[in-house]
Amino acid sequence: MEFNAKQIAEILQGKVEGNEAVTVNNFAKIEEGKRGSLTFLANPKYTHYIYETKASIALVNSDFTAEKPLPESLTLIRVKDAYASLATLLTMVDKSKKRKQGVETPSHIADSAKYFPESVYIGAFAYIGENAVLGQNVSIYPQAYVGDNVVIGDNTTIYAGVKIYEGCVIGKNCIIHSGAVIGADGFGFAPNGEVYDKIPQLGNVVIDDNVEIGANTTIDRAVMDSTHIRSGVKLDNLIQVAHNVEVGENTVIAAQTGIAGSTRVGSHCTIGGQVGLGGHIRIGDNVGIGAQSGIISNIDSDRNVMGSPAADVKNFLRAGVLFPKLPDIYKSLAKLQKEVEQMKKEH
Repeated sequence: MEFNAKQIAEILQGKVEGNEAVTVNNFAKIEEGKRGSLTFLANPKYTHYIYETKASIALVNSDFTAEKPLPESLTLIRVKDAYASLATLLTMVDKSKKRKQGVETPSHIADSAKYFPESVYIGAFAYIGENAVLGQNVSIYPQAYVGDNVVIGDNTTIYAGVKIYEGCVIGKNCIIHSGAVIGADGFGFAPNGEVYDKIPQLGNVVIDDNVEIGANTTIDRAVMDSTHIRSGVKLDNLIQVAHNVEVGENTVIAAQTGIAGSTRVGSHCTIGGQVGLGGHIRIGDNVGIGAQSGIISNIDSDRNVMGSPAADVKNFLRAGVLFPKLPDIYKSLAKLQKEVEQMKKEH
């Protein structure tokens, strides 16, 4: 697809500075921009690249001020939020791609399964189980497994190799990336002498609308009731969500995070990579958790924490400054202790 600067500015309600007629047909990072590409500047750390980029058009925030001359070949489009505007353009281009349709062979679709033949896509070697229900415009890519009694809402995409166990419910407009496993048994075992007896996991997983789940992420089914991922949640790759967990609306979680059983995470939370959340705890709304943090107790709403065990970010950063100094502090304390003991002996 090819657009000129004027057309892009109209789509984004932005203002052109430069050549309105210049055209682009590709996207590029600002440090790798080439002629005919559109780039963006949202992070101040990358500002120096805008003075040397070869890109034809750059999206910038409306308050951007150039500190030196820009390349003559570069046209700016000023927008309220450059990153959000880029997302708008990428979404538009993505939606313009022709969607696959039809049922490829070989694949297995149970006679009792319900779907819309005129809009469904079911790839080769996919398996659709008994009484499964697929909504309008559902895409099931090759080698995916959709178990018995699974329900998948309209416009949801299940990529290659995804496994959705029986009885799970997936909402509308969801994306589940390759290798994800939805509804495997939770890690439930009862000690019985020297052995562990398996506790049957009889619940399911419910995923609400507009959720995206990254590659090789696993969400375990509940012992009873449901493991629940609420609307708008975005899960990165390689995340483990244990049985009976609930993740609140519009929470985002980065890769390699693990959430232990029966923990409740609030809405609009931001959780960094490699975070570990203990079981049976409560995380409030609007909580930020820094990467590699360990959470072992409840966290109230509207807090930002990091560290293991986690503490308020400001306290953690103060402690981080002191940590390299601890050996010297220890030596000083030991010296003072000897001096105090010597003074006691003298008196």
